[in-house]
Amino acid sequence: MLPSLLLALREGVEAALILGIVLSTLRTLQRSDLNRSVWAGAAAAGLASLAVAVGLRLVGATLVEPAEQIFEGTAMLLAAGILTWMLFWVNRQARHQRAGIEAQVRGSLAGRPIFWLAFLAVFREGVELALFLLAVGSNSAPLQTLTGALLGLAAAALLGWLAFNSSRRLPLRAFFQATNLLLLLVAAGLVAHGIHEFAEIGWLPTLIDPLYDVNGILNENSILGSLLKAMFGYNGNPSLLEALVYTGYLAVLGLLVSLQSHPARLQSAS
Repeated sequence: MLPSLLLALREGVEAALILGIVLSTLRTLQRSDLNRSVWAGAAAAGLASLAVAVGLRLVGATLVEPAEQIFEGTAMLLAAGILTWMLFWVNRQARHQRAGIEAQVRGSLAGRPIFWLAFLAVFREGVELALFLLAVGSNSAPLQTLTGALLGLAAAALLGWLAFNSSRRLPLRAFFQATNLLLLLVAAGLVAHGIHEFAEIGWLPTLIDPLYDVNGILNENSILGSLLKAMFGYNGNPSLLEALVYTGYLAVLGLLVSLQSHPARLQSAS
């Protein structure tokens, strides 16, 4: 439940902030009469995203081995790739996001309906969330995944409302930095699990399987082990391939994110 809650919270906050910027820009331009179009676009995007999520779940449920492993492995690697892109996008573009959205709102008033601006912004986040939930859902029951997603979206709506209506400034920078770290670990788990799925059908060599077995100390099927498995891809008896992929991903992405956050280090490294 926690992975789906975290992912829904992060995607929901991003969507809520975009909608908040759109609505505040319309208010500044004295075009609050278009607020209904914004909410209509957001609602339509939510329904369309739900349809995508249900469709992906139905497709996965109809597959049998080895197509099931191929589908799940591909979904996990694709989700990890999008999460990785998100980490870099936030570091590079977040500070310029408001100006870009305001420009799009002004452009919409001159031509494209504001409905589609809101629809596309929310639909992008919704499709990403649908893919993420499909990827992390393999490690938890469907009801737990759904509950976590709903709680995350509810919390995101509350944070979005507070961000634009509270007299006190919310520490959104700290929020994104903290969730970046957690999402990095989630993405590493997805990469390792996706590689595991392909190794199971013989597409990749396991090298040494298992590399070690610590299930006697912390069983991956215990309460804590299940939580760590669902959240960060914990495996009590991984193959050498999985261990190399997991640690390699964390090392490389952690270094790149750190260098990107400190441009001076990046310049000296080059």
